[in-house]
Amino acid sequence: MSQWRLALCLVAGVAYAGLSHWMMLHHAAAPWALAALFAPLWLAVLGLAASRFGLVGGVGALAVGALAIALVARGEAGDPNRLYVLQHVGINAVLCAWFASTLRPGRLSLIGEFARRIHPLSDDMRRYTAKVTALWAGYFALMALASVVVYLSLPFGAWSLLANVLTPVCVVALFVGEHFMRYRLHPEFERSRLIDVVRVAMGRHSSDEAVRR
Repeated sequence: MSQWRLALCLVAGVAYAGLSHWMMLHHAAAPWALAALFAPLWLAVLGLAASRFGLVGGVGALAVGALAIALVARGEAGDPNRLYVLQHVGINAVLCAWFASTLRPGRLSLIGEFARRIHPLSDDMRRYTAKVTALWAGYFALMALASVVVYLSLPFGAWSLLANVLTPVCVVALFVGEHFMRYRLHPEFERSRLIDVVRVAMGRHSSDEAVRR
């Protein structure tokens, strides 16, 4: 992934976040808005179903997603705002469980697995990446809790702002902030470029692409 492609991805992400906020406030029950707003979860389920069950799983996931959108659009699935909240809480809860599940004794943490694709890990690096993995797990848990609290206590517009704008901003801030803070806390660690870390996170990195400095 080049720097230009990364920049385009960031611009597209910002545009999608703003558009999602607008759709939730003004077109929450419109079929086209439902399709766009549930796309992240739907695509994740589709990919998982296709990888586990092949063509049958992919077609089944598409059918279930289309049925869900139809039911919501016809008003037969309850308040669509609650479904948006459920999606946001569910995604963060699943991510929290995924990160936390790799913190078992004797196992390399999830961030450690990512880091090992860039360069070999020392014992200190293993311990540090475990702490970062725990930090991410805590972040996702806190975001899931904040989602519920904001939805129950503030207008829906505030929740939409949290889910569509503040959530991705916080993810980017934590991702970039940790990358640069790492070398202040541990200047002895082998360095890697931020773009290499992004490649790993997106599953597009090969070990010979890593550039160390």
